[in-house]
Amino acid sequence: MTSNLDHEPTLVSFSLICFPPLVYKTPTYTYSLQLRQPSHSLTDYNGRYEKENALCAPRQLRPEGFKDNPRLYVIRNPEWQGWVLDEAESIKHIKAAYDAGINTFDTANAYSNGLSEVILGNAIKQLKLPREEIVVMTKVFFIVGRTPGENVRTHKDPDQAGYVNQRGLSRKHIFDSVKKSLERLQLDYIDLLQCHRFDPDTPIEETMQALHDVVKAGWVRYVGMSSCHAWQFAAMQNYAINNKLTPFISMQNHYNLIYREEEREMFPSLDWFGVGSIPWSPIARGILCRPLTGTTKRKETDQYLNGYTTDTSPTQEIIKRVEEIAKKKGVSMAQVSLAWVMSKPGVTAPIVGTTSLDNLNDLIASVNVELTPEEIKQLEEPYKPIAIFGHM
Repeated sequence: MTSNLDHEPTLVSFSLICFPPLVYKTPTYTYSLQLRQPSHSLTDYNGRYEKENALCAPRQLRPEGFKDNPRLYVIRNPEWQGWVLDEAESIKHIKAAYDAGINTFDTANAYSNGLSEVILGNAIKQLKLPREEIVVMTKVFFIVGRTPGENVRTHKDPDQAGYVNQRGLSRKHIFDSVKKSLERLQLDYIDLLQCHRFDPDTPIEETMQALHDVVKAGWVRYVGMSSCHAWQFAAMQNYAINNKLTPFISMQNHYNLIYREEEREMFPSLDWFGVGSIPWSPIARGILCRPLTGTTKRKETDQYLNGYTTDTSPTQEIIKRVEEIAKKKGVSMAQVSLAWVMSKPGVTAPIVGTTSLDNLNDLIASVNVELTPEEIKQLEEPYKPIAIFGHM
């Protein structure tokens, strides 16, 4: 049984992008998507907030352009990771999210080896979600395995395993991947196509031209980047701008209270280019949702948790302070952790996941948690730089 403190699954990475209006630089696009009104009063959620709160105010990733809403949703399958949700439960979460006013859903072709996109596409059709209102985000880079449970990363040589030209950001792979994503999603276009990682084996010129061409073809509306070094992002963005190609409007980067390495180079770069940040793992894959003594199925089985050094004094102290502030405010640790991320300049909205509808309600309520300058200082003070991870 998964604990209700295990907030970040990934069959349904429910990205509640919580944000009041925020406008960035570089006016490039005029396409605009507004957040729909919830179908019920938001006071249903523990009576913490009302319809007129920040949940109903989308943030722009660029001025006069693409607008995201509070919270996204990502979808995968239990065969892929034991702690994620199945299709039926995922669709329930998507419906609850949409009913609460959320219209932005984040996934990737590699999640559950393509099944994530299939489930999201099925949900859109089954729930009859209006295409003109919802925002669908997916990604390209990694290999999509032949079955939901296959771990393609165990292949030392993907080419020998039959995956030639099925990884990276080459023109061939971008075009093939986008076409297959559209088939799985059962859609005519993708709102935001994100490069899941930087590809050192493909010339930047080839990648940026291919991204521009899938936009010109009408398959994709906008492009974004994810999980790379600041110099890599700057090189790609500058090439696009200087050659009048489609530039990135977003960066989905790794950022939370116990991993703040993005503050040194990435956030200043995003500010310079006027690009919005939609951080992944804002609650450190659930670590910031519970006391150090707490445990969940994900904590016991998620291999990616190994990157976080929870046995160090700084990390332990940060978690302790999150718990203390949460108790003082009468809110959950997840809400405090998300409130901190949302308080940071340059963050458009955090991407988070849920394993239960109760968790979803808890995450939505975080939009009303405001931290004082003293509390922010208290949370940040113990942090010490750590090795970069999450870019590979």
